[in-house]
Amino acid sequence: MSSITLADANKIVEAALKKGRAANMAPLAVTVLDAGGHLVAYQREDNSSTMRFQISSGKANACLAMGLGGRKLLERSAAMPVFMNALQAASNGRFFPMRGGVLVRNANNEIIGAVGVSGDTSENDEECALAGIAATSLTADPG
Repeated sequence: MSSITLADANKIVEAALKKGRAANMAPLAVTVLDAGGHLVAYQREDNSSTMRFQISSGKANACLAMGLGGRKLLERSAAMPVFMNALQAASNGRFFPMRGGVLVRNANNEIIGAVGVSGDTSENDEECALAGIAATSLTADPG
């Protein structure tokens, strides 16, 4: 199984934060996980509020756990709240089924990681995650 590289993860973080600053968003945190859910890169901006690592990594982790982007996870959460609540409990709070979590795919359409962004609205968080992935040769799968 191929996995996201540190170089690509750093590009994603840098471009996602740049997008947030250009749009005057609230301070952001960006987490990039590999396909196995291991941390590859993380940064949070000055003055970020508390729990941004837990939320951003939880968004990315949820995408990897279900093989779905945050958009689809949010839909499933509304349709299957008991199941999603069970997943949140089973993951010890590391499962955030919401926008701002985006799968990362390689040229063969394989999932090689996920990005989670937290700090602004979920829609804006997702926009930054997409901008981050667009800075690489990889493909974003928001759901």
